[in-house]
Amino acid sequence: MTDRAPQPTTAAANPPVQPLASNLLPSDVVRASAMPHITAPDRQLTKVAKLIDVSKCIGCKACQSACAEWNDTSPEIGENVGLYENPADLSSEMFTLMRYAEYENPATNELEWLIRKEGCMHCEDPGCLRACPAPGAIVQYSNGIVDFIHENCIGCGYCVTGCPFDVPRISPVKHVSTKCTLCSDRVAMGQGPACAKACPTQAITFGTKEAMIAHAEERIEDLKSRGYENAGLYDPQGVGGTHVMYVLHHADQPSLYSGLPDDPQIAPIVEDWKGPAKKVGLAAIGLAAVGAALHGIFARPLKVEPEDEEDAEGLVEAAERRAREDRA
Repeated sequence: MTDRAPQPTTAAANPPVQPLASNLLPSDVVRASAMPHITAPDRQLTKVAKLIDVSKCIGCKACQSACAEWNDTSPEIGENVGLYENPADLSSEMFTLMRYAEYENPATNELEWLIRKEGCMHCEDPGCLRACPAPGAIVQYSNGIVDFIHENCIGCGYCVTGCPFDVPRISPVKHVSTKCTLCSDRVAMGQGPACAKACPTQAITFGTKEAMIAHAEERIEDLKSRGYENAGLYDPQGVGGTHVMYVLHHADQPSLYSGLPDDPQIAPIVEDWKGPAKKVGLAAIGLAAVGAALHGIFARPLKVEPEDEEDAEGLVEAAERRAREDRA
């Protein structure tokens, strides 16, 4: 088998009928957690992206079902608590989740139902990868996909702290971190993500990032012509841009969409811990080791003086005498 699968350009591509080798190789990794020195890839894959147009979403949850089916997960059956969201949150068995929010638009006095598909945003500068202390547990391919390598994961949960979108979840059974992989296994075979393939309204589309931005511009122009003056593309630059993007009616207020961050940034604690604080900490450890070595070489060993022994014996005798008196 010498032929490799093509790089995907659309979610509508059908699976190959002939056996093909993966087009997503370990040599395509450009960044890996706790591995600062990665050999540069011999090739540059085309940057890909998933575009979610919330104005076309009908909240049917076909994407949720397709995600669970393709990844062979078993999300817990939730209870009705008066919300359409089910399950109530992302989990180690539910990598994507439909979020629903009601918004009374003060400009029109109309009630709007804002629906958003939540999941990993595949940041160009991923906070999860920066925070992870396990070598090779989180990798980023040159096409922009951020993937979790479970056999390298130690289940520490630092990726959860590092993610500005609060997406990764730790499995209580397998003790590894999980999230949407942008269907890296499907992309490797020339296909798009399962959620985009299943979407009945094409609210979810997939292809090159350049093509998705061009498609978003067309959709934004259409929304503005229908009165949504603040329609725009959500591709936050605080994390270097993302490979999952949204077309929003109210791009000036992303948080209206069930708490989508207005300006996501990598947490300062991650920046400091993997930056200046790490160097200071290593220097402190080094100084402590040098100090301990010098103390062992030059410090006099502790010596018990005769008067100290006499004082100790006196204290023991006094304690025994009081114990005898108490018993009497």
